[in-house]
Amino acid sequence: MPSFPSRRCLGLALVLQCCPALAAAGLSLAEATRLAREQAPSLVSQQLALDGARDQLPAATTLPDPRLTLGVDNLPISGADRYSLSAEAMTMRRLGLVQEVPNRAKREARAASAQAKVAREQSLLVAAQLAVQRDAALAWAAVYYAEQRAARLGELERENRLLIDTLDARIAAGRAMPAERTMARQEGLALADRRDDAKRDIAKSRSALRRWVGARADDALDGDPPLPPLQPEAVRAGLHRHAEIAPYAAMQDLARAEASEAEAEQNGDWGWEVSYNKRGSQYGDMVSFQFSFDIPWQKDQRQQPVVAARQKEVQRLAAERDETLRRHGEEIEAQLADLQALDAQQARLAGSGMALAAERVALALAAYEAGRGDLAGVLMARREAAETRLRLIDLDAQRAALRIRLTTLIAEQ
Repeated sequence: MPSFPSRRCLGLALVLQCCPALAAAGLSLAEATRLAREQAPSLVSQQLALDGARDQLPAATTLPDPRLTLGVDNLPISGADRYSLSAEAMTMRRLGLVQEVPNRAKREARAASAQAKVAREQSLLVAAQLAVQRDAALAWAAVYYAEQRAARLGELERENRLLIDTLDARIAAGRAMPAERTMARQEGLALADRRDDAKRDIAKSRSALRRWVGARADDALDGDPPLPPLQPEAVRAGLHRHAEIAPYAAMQDLARAEASEAEAEQNGDWGWEVSYNKRGSQYGDMVSFQFSFDIPWQKDQRQQPVVAARQKEVQRLAAERDETLRRHGEEIEAQLADLQALDAQQARLAGSGMALAAERVALALAAYEAGRGDLAGVLMARREAAETRLRLIDLDAQRAALRIRLTTLIAEQ
């Protein structure tokens, strides 16, 4: 009698068909990088630094707070009217307001400095986002390839158990020696050791992934690591937009603004003061006002050394940028060379290398079954084939890591 799916199963099937995201609930690479960008404390910290720099923009163009002054002028301290506030015509109680006004060049330099700080923090945020995206992707890929190695070793263990299960019959029929069973069991122990190493590597890589995605690090992975083709010339052409190079433009702008502010100190600031003077009731009240001006003197000892220091900071940052640019240029060339070699090795191994390894196993197994070979030859051929497959997984892991690194260099703002 044919069986029909239950109403509940039909409902679940329709839900999964309409919502593919529910059917594939694993952790994809794109999801891992998205979660990392949302949860990384380093990005929260850098975003707060950017918000703080933006909050300071209005203060950079605002005059200093005025000062309120209270005092007594011309208070007699001797004679019959000593300490009297109203007996002497010159005695006044004073209420004043003082406002310091930095010169225009200094205010403009401070505004430019505040803008440069915002640009610097924005560049650092973009660089931090790329770093988080890169590290999360590398952690995801590490889990993927660690599980690939473990899966391959699991297949070898199953094959070895099948071989051991057939040995008793072969020994009873006189087609194998008892020592071959011991040899196969020793091979099983070696595979068990490597399986434990693979489990350790998975646990460590899952722990690294947990730093970026939290509890989702325990989910099954969904999809394969992308291996997008790279254009070496495009990578080289984008070197000046490297994530660690981009902040230098804002840092140099900030240093120039600070140098301009130091130069503006040579012009001096000015200020004004207005005060209301209250005298005794028999005398009239008075109002006073005055202007004050800074007189920068000994500039060669005060302002000019600071200006020279700020200008040297601009030069230092330019030299540091050039050094960082050269260092990253060297690193990129080395990574491109490594990737080219790995691509060639992977293509060769995936083609003729795997075919030759499979052919060797088939020949050794055929000779063993025909009684013209021994089990040691079969185990050796299988071991070499396994090493070839594991080597191919290692090559893919290295290629994926290099591509992830080379595609997370450019700071797009």
